[in-house]
Amino acid sequence: MKLNLPNRLTLLRCLLVPVFLLAITLPRDTALACLISAAVFGAASFTDMLDGKIARRRGLITDFGKFMDPLADKLLVVSAMLMFVEQHQMPAWALLLVVAREFAVTGLRLIAVDNGRVIAAAWSGKIKTASTMVAICLMLLWNIAWLNTVCWVVIVVTTVYSGVEYFVKNRDVFRKAA
Repeated sequence: MKLNLPNRLTLLRCLLVPVFLLAITLPRDTALACLISAAVFGAASFTDMLDGKIARRRGLITDFGKFMDPLADKLLVVSAMLMFVEQHQMPAWALLLVVAREFAVTGLRLIAVDNGRVIAAAWSGKIKTASTMVAICLMLLWNIAWLNTVCWVVIVVTTVYSGVEYFVKNRDVFRKAA
């Protein structure tokens, strides 16, 4: 199978996840170690924005990309947040909330597809993704208690808001499925 550019960028993001995990496990007592992990995460995050823009602009949207792009995003974000929980920069319940929202929205989309409907990404979901990526980069660069708290609160608030919005805007999906 020949992969187009957006799909190659998505695969690159997947390959950057283990590189990021190696970088974040470096002793974080130096600015260089923090910068390396933030740079790898930032580069991977940038591929997320880039692959979507290229795919839409050039008409290169594929089933592979529809499947792998969100999976690559979740792998990247959840791996960072899992490391933050392990390093006591974020409470475990915040990570659980993010994962639960992802499962719930994915389930909603599956039910909608069974009813012949596609639920596109909402703006609140895009804002959630962007703010999460920025918050994680900040937490990687500066492990400061108050900043960590502000960042994970932003992640939680945008996650909850976007999750609620998906369900409110698409509540009719459940009526049709019942």
